[in-house]
This record gives sequence, C-alpha cells and structure tokens, in this order.
Amino acid sequence: MRCVIDRRGFGIALAAAAAGLGGFPAWGEEPEPGGSLTDVDGLKVGHFTDARRPTGCTVVLVEAGAVCGVDVRGGAPGTRETDLLSPLNLVEKVNAVVLAGGSAFGLDAAGGVVRYLEEKGLGFETGVARVPIVPAAILFDLNVGDPRVRPDAAAGHAAAVAAGGGPVAEGNVGAGAGATVGKLFGFGRAMRGGLGSVCLRLPGTGLKVGALAAVNAVGDVVDPASGRILAGARKADGSGFEDARRALLEGRLPALLGEGENTTLGLCATNARLSKAQAAKVAQMAQDGVARTIRPSHTPWDGDTVFALATGAIDEPRDEMLVGCLAAEALAFAVLRAVRAATGLKGLPAARDLAASLLKS
Repeated sequence: MRCVIDRRGFGIALAAAAAGLGGFPAWGEEPEPGGSLTDVDGLKVGHFTDARRPTGCTVVLVEAGAVCGVDVRGGAPGTRETDLLSPLNLVEKVNAVVLAGGSAFGLDAAGGVVRYLEEKGLGFETGVARVPIVPAAILFDLNVGDPRVRPDAAAGHAAAVAAGGGPVAEGNVGAGAGATVGKLFGFGRAMRGGLGSVCLRLPGTGLKVGALAAVNAVGDVVDPASGRILAGARKADGSGFEDARRALLEGRLPALLGEGENTTLGLCATNARLSKAQAAKVAQMAQDGVARTIRPSHTPWDGDTVFALATGAIDEPRDEMLVGCLAAEALAFAVLRAVRAATGLKGLPAARDLAASLLKS
C-alpha cells in the first residue's frame, strides 16, 4: 500500500519533525540531541584520517544493502559508480558509499571498501562471484599540506574496518579532515570546513531521516535561521567576513580560482522503503539543504554531490515528498554542524576561533 499525504498532513508532519530537532540553534548554543546518521537502522560509519596531513575518507556501510539515488549539481564532480544508480539501470542496492578527500586520487579509497566487503562475502550476486557495489565521490583538499598524501585503497579498507553504529565523529575527520570554505576571494582568506552529521525523527511514525555532510565549499556557510555567516571568505584585513553574496551583488568579482578545487559532499539516509526513482528524487530535494546554507553553491568550481539511501527497515512505503523535505532540513543542519565542529590551522581559522575573538572584542 502506498502512503499518500495531503498538503495539510504534510505541513503537520514537517512541523513535527522540526520541533523534534529543536530548530537551528544560535551560534554558541549546543543543539538539542540531533543524533547521527547512524541512528538510521542498518547504517555504520567509519573514518580514516591521515596523520601525515589533513585528508581522509569516510565510509557509510549498509551491509544488508540499501536502495540508493544520487544528484550531482556542481560543475566539477569526481565520482565512481554513479551511473548505475539511475532508475533505468539494473542494480537495485548498494553495499556502501565512500566520501573522500584527495581529489580524483581519493577515488582509490573505494577499492579498499570493495575489498573489505568481498572479505565479508557481501555484494551483488553474479553467479560466479559477489561484486560489492560501492559508489563514491571526492572533494579537493590537495591545497592543505603535502598534496602527495591522499586517501588510497588502504585508507578505505581502514575506514570500513573502523565503521560502527555509534555517534559519528564530526569536525576535521575522514572526508572533512582537509576541508575548507570561503575561497571565493582566494585561498588566503579561506576558513576551515569539516564534516557534520544529524538525524531527524518524525514523532509517532518511526520514520528517521539522517544526513552527513563534508563541507569544502567555495562559498560562505550561513545559518538560514539568522542569516549569520558562520564561516566563509574573510576580509583582506581580517576584521570580519567579506560576505560573498553581498560582494557579488555589488559587482566585486572574485579571485580567479583553480577550477574544481572545492566541493560539498552529502549523504542522506532514511529507514523508509523507497524505489530507486524515489531515492533519486530525495537526493535532488536534499540539495536544497546545501543551497540554504552555502552561498553561492553548485558553482562551476564545486562538485556538489548528494547521495540518498533507503534501508526499508520500515516496510510501509513513504511519500518521497515528505522524506525529501526532511532530507533537505537534515542536510542543512549537517552542513552547519560541520563548520561548528571544525578546528583551526595556522592561516585557516575555524568558526569557533572567530566566534571567540568576537566575544573578546
């Protein structure tokens, strides 16, 4: 039986989910327990963070398999196995999704996850072997530290081995280890990005929609509730934020950046039962969460990519409009958590550093 929801019911449901999250907190407030992506039934998350320089990879394991969709909005994506996620194509479920730093080199991390799943006897049955299905996407972090250090197959395997169902570590870990934001006016005025995770629950239904974001955007990260910039391009004198949106509206053109040296990666997951076409629509709608929190987003210099997983732990099918709207809210909150959890490096302050300096002034 298909679950159909009318406009009034949809509004009530969405408001209830927002109330359960407690809304977007003001800077400096601890958010009410928003949970982690791993609160969605059947998911495990593992990170590998390289000790040699800030880079790494993050794996989301779904050992029982999950329907997966993807939406690519950025002009400079780096992906693997995304074509098979089309509703037109054969494979129905994936076994894992990998997000990695290292630019195109980082796609090697998926090979290590494939090896881990093969060791577990998991994958798509072909009759002669089980072939693990592992889509992946990368972000560019080669400008932070030694660019010869990047995630490889061993890093992916280590992340898979480390995967568990506990709270997801946030900040500068895994795929968010070398993430930066606010590069519209040059890397010298950028700040630290990071990785964040959250989970929304719809009261009285058992429905969960979680999200994870690795935020490495060319644009500023903005709290949509207040309009306040949390992390972004700093003014040349370091006195505050340039405000990329205002600068562009005033005709102050940005610096010439290296193409593709950015990208925000997102993954949303639900315990609802969705088809591949519905999962693709949820991924598409979830991109709204990126647009709400990153200005500008989906640029020619970003490779913004969002995956959507549906585990089907709740057997009753759900309307993809509801799940997609919740996914956008969850992903927006994950983006905010990513920069709030970040820690600064020399020349690359984090949001918390600027907040502390404002409190002292």
